[in-house]
Amino acid sequence: ILGLKCALSLGITSLRVEGDSELIVRQLEGRYRIKSPRLQELWGESKELISKFNDVKIRHIPRAKNKRADELANQAMDCRDEFGFEEIM
Repeated sequence: ILGLKCALSLGITSLRVEGDSELIVRQLEGRYRIKSPRLQELWGESKELISKFNDVKIRHIPRAKNKRADELANQAMDCRDEFGFEEIM
């Protein structure tokens, strides 16, 4: 969600979303159901943001082929409090 918000704020109109969670990718694609009310809320927010782009491609990448992105995501989560990212969400 934060990445989608940042992309919109930068004026990006076409986006490729890649994730190593097959579950989340399939849920965003509408292929898997979401049972949890909280996750349905987040899904709805994600879909609303996605609808603001002209073109969005969503793709699953196996974690084994996504090591560098996983490292960067972990670094971002480790320092999020330092930069106040929690306030954005």
